[in-house]
Amino acid sequence: MVSKISQGVKISVETYYQPDYSNPLNNEFMFAYKIIIENNNSFAVKLLSRHWFINDSNGSEREVEGEGVVGVQPLINPGEQYQYISGCNLRTEIGKMHGTYLMENVNSKKTFTASIPAFYMAAPSKLN
Repeated sequence: MVSKISQGVKISVETYYQPDYSNPLNNEFMFAYKIIIENNNSFAVKLLSRHWFINDSNGSEREVEGEGVVGVQPLINPGEQYQYISGCNLRTEIGKMHGTYLMENVNSKKTFTASIPAFYMAAPSKLN
């Protein structure tokens, strides 16, 4: 698991290879990732949107932007956390993701960016 704290928000990521949803013969590799967002601020925050950079090991990069995460814009109170599981498909056995969340201080209505640490995804056959 990798973690990063920025703007008082700790983001931790853990990845899982999904062999049942992958087809290596067709260069289709599916990964799941669990994100834990912990609010270490003295004020509540709301996750407004996400911005991801997804890299395959062949040099290709994709960007994904959208509102919230998994269909919601969670409100995270001070000292609390929110977690979710999502997925990513790659065309290679190894890749990485990183990005940002646009957050809002619920009290002041000011927005800020929380960094999502870079994390790697690798099919088990590449880990030996």
